[in-house]
Amino acid sequence: MTVAVRDYMILEVEKVPESATIEEATRRLLQGRHHGLPVTDADGKLVGFVSSKELLRHQGERTLPLKRILRPGTYTARPETPLDDAARVMFRYGLRDLPIIDDDGRLCGIISNLDIVRSHFERASPQKADTLRTLLTERYRLSFGMRRGVVPIDRLRPTQGKVFEDELEGRRYELERGFAEPVLVVEKGDQLLLVDGHHRALAAREMGLTQLQAFIIACERPEEFARLELGFERGAKAQRLERLDDIEVDRSAHHPLIEVTTQLLRRFEAGSGAAPPPVP
Repeated sequence: MTVAVRDYMILEVEKVPESATIEEATRRLLQGRHHGLPVTDADGKLVGFVSSKELLRHQGERTLPLKRILRPGTYTARPETPLDDAARVMFRYGLRDLPIIDDDGRLCGIISNLDIVRSHFERASPQKADTLRTLLTERYRLSFGMRRGVVPIDRLRPTQGKVFEDELEGRRYELERGFAEPVLVVEKGDQLLLVDGHHRALAAREMGLTQLQAFIIACERPEEFARLELGFERGAKAQRLERLDDIEVDRSAHHPLIEVTTQLLRRFEAGSGAAPPPVP
């Protein structure tokens, strides 16, 4: 299924009318977190986009209305535009924000380069979950299903004994801005084994959240599966990991910015009782 701009665009758009002065537009920009603002006419139709750079150029003419300095037209996309096509336009022209218009030319949304990055991670997560589901199926000759849902944070049992403070701070930043990549959980008896997403879970709990989006892998013969002991379960038991409080936060080292999922799966496949490597 093709992912479209409408799947990731922001509907509540910060914008300014073309009648607003340079001073008013500058104030609006400083109050938000954007690098520019779409400009609309009295009918809500998009007439242009004013950047912070453009406003800086005209700070000596603060009382001028935007329509006096605005370059007519701007790059746009439609809600049905494939997301990858919109990303190419933004990359090609160095755009941080791309206004979205309807068939009548009215502004109906906006997508930023951060939304594009978010879509990449969210689309990659199901592949990671499916890889683990396949591995469990092959190793135990049992059938496993996968679903997306919400899990209570206080029910998560960690399988990783240490996280890094700098990466934890990064996850807080992401969550504050609405980027909530799902964690990866294996449902086993009454346990929810957290396989991937320890930094996310800890950051969310510190922020006062009580639940997280998750990809949940569950066996279709749960009673038989509950009698087995998994490799990362043994690792968690060896480290006495029962709750998120049992995870050590390392404030002295930096998180290694490398892909570790393959290492985790190989260690699990080998049935090692050692703790899996850190996973963000």
